[in-house]
Amino acid sequence: MRARTTVNVAISACVALVACACGLEKTDEGADTEPSQPSVSASASTRTEAPSATPSASAGTGTPTAVPTGDGPAPRTKEGAIKRYEQYLHALGHEDIDAVCEVAGPAAKQAEDQGFGPCTSTYVAVFRMISPAQKKALRTATVDPLRVVVRTPGKVEMPVEAVRSSATFSESDLGSYTLEYLKTDWYITD
Repeated sequence: MRARTTVNVAISACVALVACACGLEKTDEGADTEPSQPSVSASASTRTEAPSATPSASAGTGTPTAVPTGDGPAPRTKEGAIKRYEQYLHALGHEDIDAVCEVAGPAAKQAEDQGFGPCTSTYVAVFRMISPAQKKALRTATVDPLRVVVRTPGKVEMPVEAVRSSATFSESDLGSYTLEYLKTDWYITD
């Protein structure tokens, strides 16, 4: 159990570092900037006034506000957390550092505070540890909702066993994560 915890802490630290150093403006499609989308409601456009996804996620990093994809705040539901985690998995597979760092921002900040490097440099190392077959599998990975554990309405556990893909993942190469709903979207916090 201690080995699993150590691995989770190390992976979470890497995730946290990557997320803190990454900008939160980039979309999944890899656009350089995220202009206001025509379909964004007036209330969604006013969300950008907040300086960060969470006070601890951007402290000292200068990262911009995370803007949830879609027309408004992400649903604060198990399904919303699953969708967000799948975005993270797909970004890992595509080596989309900005998207990975956006979702994993709070955890990356924790890792950086513990002495790991910034999110961008940490996740570059993580990308190298994932095999080409695993990266390809992550691009279309899904999450089995029956294996997801809802701790509270705003806190969900994503065990590695919930990841469904053409490749096999273990605690040592992907790990399990905790997602929490912070302000308007789900973020990896542990």
